[in-house]
Amino acid sequence: MNVEELVRDSLKEMAGHTQPASANLADRVFVLRRRRRTRRIAVVAASAAAVVAVAVGVPLLDGGGRDVRPAAVSDGRVVAHPDQSPPRELIGAGDAVMAGYSTTKTVKLPNKDWLYAQHYRLLDPGSGTYKKDDRWSFVTVAPGARTAAVLERELPAARVGLLDLASGEVKRWIPVPQGAGGAAFSPDGTKLAVTTYAKNPDRAFWSAKVMVNDTMEPQRVPSRTGFTLIDVASGTGQWHKLPFRKDKYGMGGNARADLEFSHDGKYLWESLTEKPYRKYHALDGTDVRTPAVEKYVMPYVEAGLSPDGKYAAGDFAGQGNEIASAIIDPVTGRMITKVPGQQLLAWADGKRLIAWGIGGDGNEFHQRLVLVAVGSDKVQPLSGFRSPKFEGSGRWEPLFTTR
Repeated sequence: MNVEELVRDSLKEMAGHTQPASANLADRVFVLRRRRRTRRIAVVAASAAAVVAVAVGVPLLDGGGRDVRPAAVSDGRVVAHPDQSPPRELIGAGDAVMAGYSTTKTVKLPNKDWLYAQHYRLLDPGSGTYKKDDRWSFVTVAPGARTAAVLERELPAARVGLLDLASGEVKRWIPVPQGAGGAAFSPDGTKLAVTTYAKNPDRAFWSAKVMVNDTMEPQRVPSRTGFTLIDVASGTGQWHKLPFRKDKYGMGGNARADLEFSHDGKYLWESLTEKPYRKYHALDGTDVRTPAVEKYVMPYVEAGLSPDGKYAAGDFAGQGNEIASAIIDPVTGRMITKVPGQQLLAWADGKRLIAWGIGGDGNEFHQRLVLVAVGSDKVQPLSGFRSPKFEGSGRWEPLFTTR
């Protein structure tokens, strides 16, 4: 068995060594809602690394909040680095792998505009480490964690690149004259939906300034024009008009209104600021009914549907001192059970999820990646705790993909 096969096998199942989640802070939890899975940035995974990393020196919290570091765990089924934040080496579990991560920095421009600039570190399949790549303003990783769709720094961009993660080279540039601002791969990786904009969705404009806490600040402007649906194999695509949708208050909703694929890849959806919170479209942009199995899937809960469609990851559902999120029936919306995570990010398999977990220091923004399971109150730490600060390298956001 070669090294890559060992890594692949190491991602197949959840480790058996788990510990109870800390449960004394739920009354203070503020659920941070990020819609993109860059997905899903939507839900990502693949075992493309060529080194075997194992869960070592797992820091756990006992009932008194004391750090307990047991002997190294090396069962080969979960790739965890609970001493690393931001992670330096591959993290994954089951059918999910962290294909990279991003950090955000607010850049104040001379004309009083602000730019929310993304900076990325992407998985190098050869070394199994995350390497800095500052060329891109936007990255989304395809199933298999071998290819990423990338946009250059100036948005809207005139083209989208297909980046080979192993070599760091763009193998193909695909023109998008309508102005690319975001992108998402289909679940099978054969299609790429590139959302187009008239203005940079990550730029706040002083010309649209708004009062925030008694201070005038620039504001981002909704400007989506449509999307280009690209066949990845041939690099050909067609643009479809789909402007941003105003809500009942006459507002344009989120400035970044990227389109995502449905669970089966047959449709596209966008998030709404009001019920039903998701609007579905055919692949040519025409409106369609919400698929029954996605009726109660929330746009801001990144994990979405389980691989078999049996469960949907739900919102924070803790009560009192409980740290927990709901697992719901995606057709009826009924809560089936809870799992001990603050935010559910990606499914590792039909019953296991990667989530943000909270430590015992009383800070709801002091989180680390953990593995949780339907029907269990156990957690497996996967990363170290990220900084509670809202900007900088310590506030990293994982990019997952499916294998």
